[in-house]
Amino acid sequence: MAKYRHSLPQLKGGAFVTDGGMETTFIFHDGLQLPHFASFVMMASEEGRDRLRAYYRRYLDIARKHGAGFILDSPTWRASPDWAEKLGYTPDALHDANVQSIALLAGLRERHEEPGRPIVLSGAMGPRGDGYKAGRMNAAEAEDYHSVQISSFAESDADMISAVTLNNIDEAIGIARAASGRDMPCVISSRSRPTASW
Repeated sequence: MAKYRHSLPQLKGGAFVTDGGMETTFIFHDGLQLPHFASFVMMASEEGRDRLRAYYRRYLDIARKHGAGFILDSPTWRASPDWAEKLGYTPDALHDANVQSIALLAGLRERHEEPGRPIVLSGAMGPRGDGYKAGRMNAAEAEDYHSVQISSFAESDADMISAVTLNNIDEAIGIARAASGRDMPCVISSRSRPTASW
């Protein structure tokens, strides 16, 4: 069961930390090969899950050192239907990857959360297409497409979703509508200006 979905602690004030660019870190700093820039594929092996946990712990340590809360984003920026098909994932395997990614975060929260330092679990989402090139979906198409991933998060312990690097306002509208329809708090961020939808 989601811990903070109906009462997000970051809305009550205080400092919160989040991570600093998972795919960039793994590819350009650690030298990993992530197909289609997809870090959720790391969930398929224990070694990959251990790497993810180690990545998050670096940021969790920063939050602890400064007495801050944490927004823990899942490794699922590319875990949507079109990207999953390119990566050979069936719809059931994609659903499992999204749900299990949140379960991994829940385990980290259980070990690292302390009184006064809440850890919020966020299902990370990305654009249907290239993050640097505007897509052509209308809002209804975007709502239908992204509802697949949002439905997985709604069935998990995710407290909220974060849709980032969007470059098409209709796609953002569709995501916000799909999130609202599943009672999921949602943060929308374009490549230049973040907004929020509740």
